[in-house]
Amino acid sequence: MPLERNGSVASSTAALLGPEASLPAAARRRLCCKPFALKRLTYFLIAFGFLSILLTTHYLAASPLSLMRMRDARPEPAIRCAVLGGGARPPPRAPDHRSPARLRIDPKVLVFVETTYSRLGREIAELLVYNRIKYKVEVAGKSLPVLTNLDKGKYGVIVFENLNKYLQMDKWNRELLDKYCREYSVGVVGFHPPSEETLVGAQLRGFPLFIHTNLRLKDAALNAASPILRLTRAGETAWGPLPGEDWTIFSPNHSTYEPLAWATRNPEDFPGSEEAAKSPLSTVIQDHGMFDGIQRVLFGSGLRFWLHKLLFLDSLSYLSHGQLSVSLQRYLLVDVDDIFVGERGTRLRKDDVVALLATQKRIQQMVPGFKFNLGFSGKYFHHGTSEENQGDDMLLEHASSFMWFSHMWNHLQPHLYDNLTQLEQDMALNKEFAKEHGIPIDSGYSIAPHHSGVYPVHELLYEAWKRVWNIRVTATEEYPHLRPARLRRGFIHRNIMVLPRQTCGLFTHTIMIERYPGGREKLDEAIQGGELFQTIVYNPINIFMTHMSNYGNDRLALYTFESVIKFLQCWTNLHLSTAPPLQLGERYFQLYPEEGDPVWGNPCDDLRHQRIWSRNKTCEQLPRFLVIGPQKTGTTALYTFLSMHPDISSNFPSPDTFEEIQFFNGKNYYRGLDWYMNYFPIPKNSTARYLFEKSATYFDGDLVPRRAHALLPHAKLVTILISPAKRAYSWYQHTRAHGDQVALNYSFHQVITASDTAPKSLRELRNRCLNPGKYAQHLERWLTYYAPQQLHIIDGDQLRSNPVEVMNELQRFLKIQPPFDYSQHLRYDPKKGFFCQVINGDHTKCLGRSKGRQYPPMEEKSYKLLQRYYLSHNTALVKLLKRLGTRTVPQWLKDDLSDTVTA
Repeated sequence: MPLERNGSVASSTAALLGPEASLPAAARRRLCCKPFALKRLTYFLIAFGFLSILLTTHYLAASPLSLMRMRDARPEPAIRCAVLGGGARPPPRAPDHRSPARLRIDPKVLVFVETTYSRLGREIAELLVYNRIKYKVEVAGKSLPVLTNLDKGKYGVIVFENLNKYLQMDKWNRELLDKYCREYSVGVVGFHPPSEETLVGAQLRGFPLFIHTNLRLKDAALNAASPILRLTRAGETAWGPLPGEDWTIFSPNHSTYEPLAWATRNPEDFPGSEEAAKSPLSTVIQDHGMFDGIQRVLFGSGLRFWLHKLLFLDSLSYLSHGQLSVSLQRYLLVDVDDIFVGERGTRLRKDDVVALLATQKRIQQMVPGFKFNLGFSGKYFHHGTSEENQGDDMLLEHASSFMWFSHMWNHLQPHLYDNLTQLEQDMALNKEFAKEHGIPIDSGYSIAPHHSGVYPVHELLYEAWKRVWNIRVTATEEYPHLRPARLRRGFIHRNIMVLPRQTCGLFTHTIMIERYPGGREKLDEAIQGGELFQTIVYNPINIFMTHMSNYGNDRLALYTFESVIKFLQCWTNLHLSTAPPLQLGERYFQLYPEEGDPVWGNPCDDLRHQRIWSRNKTCEQLPRFLVIGPQKTGTTALYTFLSMHPDISSNFPSPDTFEEIQFFNGKNYYRGLDWYMNYFPIPKNSTARYLFEKSATYFDGDLVPRRAHALLPHAKLVTILISPAKRAYSWYQHTRAHGDQVALNYSFHQVITASDTAPKSLRELRNRCLNPGKYAQHLERWLTYYAPQQLHIIDGDQLRSNPVEVMNELQRFLKIQPPFDYSQHLRYDPKKGFFCQVINGDHTKCLGRSKGRQYPPMEEKSYKLLQRYYLSHNTALVKLLKRLGTRTVPQWLKDDLSDTVTA
């Protein structure tokens, strides 16, 4: 009723609600017979208006006009650093931490942590892994590990995640540790932990050093006179608040202490006292050892602050007398993928190419010889706007100013090619394009789109690369996995070096700094001490993946790399340089020759890897369990019994090694995953559900457990054990039966007693007789990678005398349902002396003549010698079996041990 008396309000309501508001009262009353109609209409109009605003905003943001405005708002590097004022900086000062004491210690770190899962402990371990520094982790509070090996110290530095654990060690362990540190000149690094209680002027137990805890600090700086600084460069200030509000500062009362890093308090903590807020406070302090003969570096906070990570590495170098020094040489290569590839409106224009050349010239002043490395797909040349096509032309006009590498002609993922000829034709088109436009074709380097085919390996890609481009080096971020970056490694396959490739915070699609995830602060954080900065610090060779679109638009890539290089010059003594990819590959494998051997992972455990895997591969084509040996224990019999099972299928036979593939322990491993998988049937409805492989030489192979676990982490393992003395004798007789001249020329006793000065062939036979019988040693290696629940141990004597029960137990372990009734398919053959397969109801089919062969009995002196030889190994096996929960110890093991005691 008030609305009707107020004309202005009534008219405005009518305008909002439309013509219905001006209807006569009677008509309005009829409308009101539909409850909530006006309210629903009002909600609809409001929602429609809100949606219109969103759509309009999105359209304007994505429009070419908006894109042009964002192109004009390009970020420029702004690093606060005094050394950047005048071009190239002088050679950095890098003190040599080496001293004669380095010869008495091993390059390894002993890390004491509070718990296995403590955060700072994990961060310390990650930093050591990232820099390839060897280390051992011990939980503080337990007894000390062995610290010496003969006359040499096993550890170069002792690190305590919690300094209090060091200060509060029991007297015996503390005296033992301090004695070790003094005698071998080993230093200690300690981190003071945060605590709920705020301490003011509290003295560290046993030291003339006082602390103040739970402080907020800002503006960190370093002591330029400190002899510790090697990787880290002093002279600058890390402006702004330091992470956390639980910092500890140190106040010394002895000349042995020297500050390594300072910071100041936040002014709001000291209202009205500016001088107190500005006074420098020691956040990291060095103990020169003049108090008790032990050098230390103590940190007032953990590794959240990026500068502490650099200081920690320098502390390891200094305290280990140079044994744990990281190299100061860093190589930098920036790939620009997808040149000529990109949607219209996002590609490079002429002014972008000018900016690319200008930035490259500025970077060359800091990184001598630096050139961007352009990866091209020729099919998309001149596929942009007229301005962008001019940018394409300008790139080719300055082709000699850049390095170049081949992408794919049509940018199609190589793993989608099933035909080698088609793949070669695609590459040949790109090569012809390069010749026509003056692009070099001899770099020996190529990158596959989306890392397809490099890893997981698509064999056709490697073959086509070699034939068309003579490729010798490539790079990927997928080996062994995209993340974590610290674990990326290189490998060599088919004589092509595969280098680890790093990401830099940029993306494959066009992204403007205003839309950067987390904002510009997030990118600057990565540049100024964060992930990108640390990636270069920790990796001697850095190959970065970038894309063309981020060199146009607001030129975010130029901003990123120029900024991080400047920041590296501000805060590190690193020598930055560049080299062509082929030289980088050779340098990488000079540094890390052990990485040349690949470790094939399971693509089925990684969704990303499945997407870039060959289309004709399936996860069901890998074995679900392995029979790992050892040789001459009954593995062939077990293989035969398993093959009888209707739901179990083995690999196809090899023309060289018969039923065994011998993939994980020999040269076959370097043939790759495709070669291995081709030995297994492609599953169909009629195919067996359980694939397995038997290779008896796997058992004692040094590299086999690691390789097998990388590819088959969920597989189950089956091994057979018999008396190691009898196994050794059986192997000797096996080699004699196969005409081995060494076995024919020497008696068994001569073989097992051969010295290390004996002929090589005799030593090799001796080792093949003796080494596999060290069962506990080899099983422990397998259990380093596989869980005990994945391992099934068969008593070889039981397999021979009661195979039905053994096979029933094995089926339960493999969880095969329904079980196969072996009692109807195995029968003892008195002529052979073992069980054979029943065929055609009555007849038996036994193993070949070489199986079950009767040998002359072993000489008593050889048997007694072997029992003594295997005593410690058999004792360790008993302990291992009990640890694994084995209910009964095999009778042969009891006999071997009891006979040894009697003897």
